[in-house]
Order: sequence, then C-alpha cells, then structure tokens
Amino acid sequence: MSDGTSHSHHTKAHHTDQKVRLDKWLWAARFFKTRSLAKQAIEGGKVHYNGARCKVSKDVEIGAQLTIRAGWDTVVVEITALSDQRRGAPEARTLYRETEDSVRERQRRTAERKAMGPAAGILSNERPTKKQRRQIHRFREQQQ
Repeated sequence: MSDGTSHSHHTKAHHTDQKVRLDKWLWAARFFKTRSLAKQAIEGGKVHYNGARCKVSKDVEIGAQLTIRAGWDTVVVEITALSDQRRGAPEARTLYRETEDSVRERQRRTAERKAMGPAAGILSNERPTKKQRRQIHRFREQQQ
C-alpha cells in the first residue's frame, strides 16, 4: 500500500478512532463475499447510509443505519462496532444489529415467497434446490 498510510499501523489498537470505509465494513460484516461486490452494490445505490446514497470510501460510524438491498431482501441494520477484518459469521454479526422492522419485513416477504410455491424460487435469481432441479429436469424430459 503506497497511499501514504504507512504511519497508521499503531492506531489499529485504538478502536475508538478507527476509520473504516463502508465497502470494507460491509465485507467484514459478511454482507458481501468480496470487497468489489460491496463496492458495486454501493455504487449501484443498493446500500444507503442513514437513508442516503453514499460513496464507497465513506467512513462508517457506530449508530449509523444502513439499508442493504441484496437479492430479494432489504436489510436495515444499525452499526454497533467497527471492523475491517473479515472473520467468521458469529463475529461478523456482532458488528451490527438488525432493526425489528427489518426482521419483520423480511419474515413477511419470505412467507409470501413460500406462499407462491416452488415457482417463486425458479423465477428468482436464487439457484434452484436439488428438488426443484429434479422437477425441472423431469419437466424437460416430458416435453421432448
């Protein structure tokens, strides 16, 4: 890293003045598999910081609210800790707290999708389950 941040090694210990970019935080909190996916989502307006679109380089703050649209779901979380280190899922979950409304909304949408039956999964961009794949193959064989 030759961006002139070589002096910042000793500040890592003080978590209070730690600056974490939004793309790094989203990656550390495991909302995205890679930082570039996080970056694409932010640039595409799928991530809102305190209700507004923002830059990839935005420094996140504890207590800020993030709205993250990923696939079917929109998750609203409050940042509870800062980290730019990606660890396991249990640790990642300590970085944020999903709001009650967000949990309820997601459960409602999941229930609606289930009510639509297996077709919903096939129409969506989710990969079909083994069972759905068998149904698809069987259907295709019958069409021949």
